[in-house]
Amino acid sequence: MSKSKDVRRHKWTIDFTGAYRSKSEKQLVPSERYVAPYGYSDSQVSQGEHASKEPDSAIIVKKSWDIALGPLKQIPMNLFIMWMAGNSISIFPIMMVGMMFFRPIQAFIAIQNTFKMIEGGQAPLQKFVYLFGNVICLGIAVYKCHVMGLLPTTASDWLAFVLPQKRLEWSGGGAVL
Repeated sequence: MSKSKDVRRHKWTIDFTGAYRSKSEKQLVPSERYVAPYGYSDSQVSQGEHASKEPDSAIIVKKSWDIALGPLKQIPMNLFIMWMAGNSISIFPIMMVGMMFFRPIQAFIAIQNTFKMIEGGQAPLQKFVYLFGNVICLGIAVYKCHVMGLLPTTASDWLAFVLPQKRLEWSGGGAVL
């Protein structure tokens, strides 16, 4: 029976009954009685084999293009949100249009910080694409304001005494007017 006390069923079993613990042993100290897990090696892995200190130029160019194409990737979602908001004058569409104005203007303000991250030989093209995407987003916001009737596009919007345009024709569905 004394033999069963030292024999463990698996090589990764640990005796928590306290038979091997002493008062000075507060932490689990690796010892020879524990076997290292499979795939573990005590030797140091050299940094030159697996990771280089210089970032790969292809990764920098890819990340720069991701930054540059960010505003253009937002356009389909912004169009969908503007369509879902509708053309009525209420709080939800006004908030959506306000965010459509705010995000490109905020991007124009922080453009120096954004361009610091864009590097490589294609940087001028990437900067142009970034600016173009933000201008398109701003244009969508202006168009949505026009569709909602928030832009002053006629003379009667600017002058109180100018009459609105007179309708030349009226049409009705099947009823004599």
